[in-house]
Amino acid sequence: MIEINTKRINMLSHTIINIFLGNNIRMHNIHNYDNSEFKSNSLMFNYYVFKKKVLNVFNQLSIWLSFQLSIVFLIGIPTTLSLWSIKKRNKAVIKLLSMYWKISLLFFISLLLLIGKYNNALVITNISTLLITVSVWFWKDINDELREYDFSYSLTTTTKIWRWTVTFISLNFLIQSLLNFNCFSFINSDACAIWLQPSSNLYIFIKNLFNFFFGANFTQPIAKFLGLISLLIYALGLIQWSIIKLPKNGRNSCFSQNGRN
Repeated sequence: MIEINTKRINMLSHTIINIFLGNNIRMHNIHNYDNSEFKSNSLMFNYYVFKKKVLNVFNQLSIWLSFQLSIVFLIGIPTTLSLWSIKKRNKAVIKLLSMYWKISLLFFISLLLLIGKYNNALVITNISTLLITVSVWFWKDINDELREYDFSYSLTTTTKIWRWTVTFISLNFLIQSLLNFNCFSFINSDACAIWLQPSSNLYIFIKNLFNFFFGANFTQPIAKFLGLISLLIYALGLIQWSIIKLPKNGRNSCFSQNGRN
């Protein structure tokens, strides 16, 4: 009786593992159960669990690294290039960076929405990085101007390298988001917690800053409200530019209206 129960327990474990692995099984084979097959499927199960854990760690590390790179290449280096171009009085780079900062506001808005745990915040983040990439390559007169400078001119060379890096970061964000496709609509799910971690650190910083200057609490609902209001204003501004300025100027940034440097 004990032997039969042991076989049934082993067969039940075998059944669960096969269901998890997607294999077809037949319950009437319970008396013909092969223990070696159970061991084989147990090894497959352990391998699958281990592989899933490794991929999950790699995914978390990749998302964390993407946000760290965005801090450097979407905030740090553009700030440096802006100051550098002003010092060198390079009109093309100054104009490029001024357009970049206007477009990149959407990225900061998306961070507010991530802090507020807005369900579609990841969609806004990807739209912002794609718009940023378009903005640094869009202007024909700036592209022509940068092409005329030699490799030895460090400001424009650094700007060119930065543009390619921004493009890479944007594509990386998109690929990472597609690998976590459910997070496009359900950012609050447990599987998407890694996307909220960088914004959580920012939330703590803004909360302390807000409390220091205004003596009030900066909460997640406030962040969500400010993010949605800012998104509405940004969308209206983008629509206005698309209807009025884009048809008039096209891909010309008009940076050289006051003469070439």
